[in-house]
Amino acid sequence: MSIYVGNLSYEVEEYDLKQIFSKYGSVKKIQVSTNNKTGEKKGFAVVEMETGTEEAAAIRALRGIEWMGRSLKVNRARTKYTIF
Repeated sequence: MSIYVGNLSYEVEEYDLKQIFSKYGSVKKIQVSTNNKTGEKKGFAVVEMETGTEEAAAIRALRGIEWMGRSLKVNRARTKYTIF
């Protein structure tokens, strides 16, 4: 179960996200998106939760909140499909 988190501060670290999302369940994985060439953060991340219930609780609670000076955009992550 993955959650897209957008409009993040460029100062955010995986640790920061783990702290806030852990309140709603077990965090399996966090990936803060960075520019491949420069290493600079892009302002969004994907957080993977253990269950759909935990995912829904986190989305409900965190969507639109003010955090680190930004209003968070929190939604269920879209899956990319590759067609062979």
